Amino acid sequence: MKLITLSLITAFLLSTQILLSKDYNASLFGVKSNGTTLNTTSIQKGIDFIHENGGGRLVFYVGRYLTGTIYLKSDVTIQLEEGAILVGSLNPLDYGQNFNWTAMIFALGQNNIGITGKGVIDGRGFEVANNLVDLIHKGVINDPLKYDRPSETIRPQNIYFRGCRNVRIEGITLRDPGSWNQQYDQCRNVVIDRIMIDSKSYWNNDGVDIVDCDSVSVTNSYFDAADDGICLKSNSADFVCQNVYIHNNTVRTSANGIKFGTASYGGFRNIRIIRNFVFDTYRSAITFSAVDGGFVEDVIVDSLRSENTGNAIFLRIGERREGKKGKMNNISISNLYAEIPASKPDAGYNFEGPVEDMPRNISPSSIVGMPDAFIENVTLKNIEIHHPGGGNPAFAKVGLDELGKVPEMQASYPEFSMFRELPAWGFYIRHARGITFDNVVLTCERKDYRTAIVMDDVHDSSLKGLKVNEPGVKKVPVFLNATTGIKTYK
Repeated sequence: MKLITLSLITAFLLSTQILLSKDYNASLFGVKSNGTTLNTTSIQKGIDFIHENGGGRLVFYVGRYLTGTIYLKSDVTIQLEEGAILVGSLNPLDYGQNFNWTAMIFALGQNNIGITGKGVIDGRGFEVANNLVDLIHKGVINDPLKYDRPSETIRPQNIYFRGCRNVRIEGITLRDPGSWNQQYDQCRNVVIDRIMIDSKSYWNNDGVDIVDCDSVSVTNSYFDAADDGICLKSNSADFVCQNVYIHNNTVRTSANGIKFGTASYGGFRNIRIIRNFVFDTYRSAITFSAVDGGFVEDVIVDSLRSENTGNAIFLRIGERREGKKGKMNNISISNLYAEIPASKPDAGYNFEGPVEDMPRNISPSSIVGMPDAFIENVTLKNIEIHHPGGGNPAFAKVGLDELGKVPEMQASYPEFSMFRELPAWGFYIRHARGITFDNVVLTCERKDYRTAIVMDDVHDSSLKGLKVNEPGVKKVPVFLNATTGIKTYK
């Protein structure tokens, strides 16, 4: 409640600031809407003038406005009216770099800023990235060109804001970045509302990245991304990504729907993920990781629906840096419905999930810690997962009598498919304590050689109202190994 109230107050204050601000037509500063004139200098002059004269909105009306890197400054809002398109230059040399990232729109240490309206920011990332490849081959730009694609840091994002306060992104469409779409790094009081993301033109096209921020709301938006849809990161051990409210969004991706922790140097605290929909998604609907020495705590997921998604839930503690073990506790996931397909859920994307993960059996939801770093206090309440079943025993690597052969893989990149083959189809839980199942229904559409739930080195946990539906099979639905203190209730 405190977080929601803070978000509403922030939204009101930012809206008031916008309503009271003065409007300036972009054409006053010589900005051309013909789609061919490079407007970088003219747009920057407009921003600088408004910033130096009390603040206001730089308004773009119908037209195509070609630009390279511009810098948004305090008390300035870019207003994109319906039909206005900020178009990224196709010349990679027209973009600047800050904090090791390249972007079309930067804001560094600024306050009371925004990008609003019904217009579009079009990065034309596929073309920019291929032009960048050409410059690398010619020796103009130095880059290792891994997998024959440039580093994501030198491909332009549409938006990169760092160290900013009171940010509002509202109503706009963000299209085709060269790298991540929009990144908010070490910012505070960020409102992202009613935006449309079409971000699947190239590799690493995340929908939104919230990095080490405090007090952020992402609401009422649509994400269609080649990479993770809504992604939280913690790049610094000196920061915590906290007080984040993710509500009423629709997410489609060829990676993960809502994800955080693949950069987890600091931590994540007080995250609320309420009433969201994930579909046609290759990896997990939700995935939380603590693999770089940071922590994940006090996370609530409620009313999440997932359709045609490769995995429902993946929670993971790892140790990618020796001696830096993650921590995870106090996770609540309730009212979740998921349908897992037998086929590849992101078929048809420009950049599909990796086929090298195939063939394999469809993975279970997983909660996996380490022998000396348990995941603790996870509640799963009112969960319904439909699994395709039909597991092929020829792919099996580990049986129930040899669970010790499942590799720990604590230094590996965390993804639901990282273990390849697991001996469960519903849930695989390992190195955990305080796991509560309350009204969990698991349905397997076809007979599977695996058991529904495997608990390995799990302690002080409970199963209440568990229902397992699997056709033509009579077997114990839960297998326990090296496990103590498990209570079961009807």
